[in-house]
Amino acid sequence: MAVTLEQAQRVGYTCLKALLRFAFMVANNLVAIPSYILYLIMLQPLRVLDSKSFWYIEGVLFKWLLAMVASWGWWAGYTVVEWGDDVKAVSEDEAMVLVNHQATGDVCTLMMCLQDKGTVVRQMMWLMDHIFKYTNFGIVSLIHGDFFIRQGRAHRDQQLVLLKEHLEKYYRSRNRKWIVLFPEGGFLRKRRETSQAFAKKNNLPFLKHVTLPRLGATQVILKTLVAPQENGTPAGRDAVIKESKSKGLQWVIDTTIAYPKGEPIDIQTWILGYRQPTVTHVHYRIFPVKDVPAEPEALTHWLYQRFIEKEDLLTHFYETGAFPPPQGQTKAISREMTLSNLWLVGIQSLAFLSGGMWYCILQYFYHCLF
Repeated sequence: MAVTLEQAQRVGYTCLKALLRFAFMVANNLVAIPSYILYLIMLQPLRVLDSKSFWYIEGVLFKWLLAMVASWGWWAGYTVVEWGDDVKAVSEDEAMVLVNHQATGDVCTLMMCLQDKGTVVRQMMWLMDHIFKYTNFGIVSLIHGDFFIRQGRAHRDQQLVLLKEHLEKYYRSRNRKWIVLFPEGGFLRKRRETSQAFAKKNNLPFLKHVTLPRLGATQVILKTLVAPQENGTPAGRDAVIKESKSKGLQWVIDTTIAYPKGEPIDIQTWILGYRQPTVTHVHYRIFPVKDVPAEPEALTHWLYQRFIEKEDLLTHFYETGAFPPPQGQTKAISREMTLSNLWLVGIQSLAFLSGGMWYCILQYFYHCLF
């Protein structure tokens, strides 16, 4: 089949755009991440004198970095429409966010759609696969206090102990509010076959659009962060409520990400922008933590039910292009999430100006010393 001139021009334009976007992303990382690190090094005396103010500033810088990642997708035409409960109403409370996991773009989508949720982004903690520690953003997440978890049965028990210690050490000392995790423990395409085999063996529902979640991390988070009596049983020694003002974990936000035709966006697409503009749909359902059972067997059943509901939500979405209305209502209401281009340009400009400033400062000290 012969390639027409129009098709060749279109391919050439796509390749050129992808190359320019990749160059911009590299430059963005080269100025923004070192600037983040150098600002925090400069502020170390403040960390000793006023830790709360230090972590406030770090959170603002962290939010700006995530906004830069969001801008790569936003300017490529990758937008988000939100459904279900309005999570802005609980943005100042402590919450655990449970998300289905299809591809690396899920993280980028969350970085985008949480930007307009008050202080959430600067006060959130992520649980992510340990492989992300070795990416360009790994050093930022490490400083921010995110937790890198190793998958696999051989590491499971040790990782849960380390998670508990991590939460006790960093969660409230750095004034974190939301904690985000992917309970499936991996991408849908990698875990689906194993999950379906497990479901068949244990007489559980057959799921196609999600996999059965793992209990471990969810249980540790609830045991460690929920205040006593909040979910019907005393938290005892496992609950760490060090700050007198903290009410403990108050909400569980069940978050379902859906891509048109079930075709997820990966990080390469987010960066290079070679896919046509795409609207990703995100559905939220908020549960008071007091309604979440504490006992392992009951919690496992509750968590399974959330992912069975996700399966139903996604089935409906792939059939109709929309999420179903809440129970008892006849119409589902969606909200288009927006970002300010002026704000994004301002943050990007600040990043490049900061990079230039630090380069000049380091050059000056280099010449003074050598």
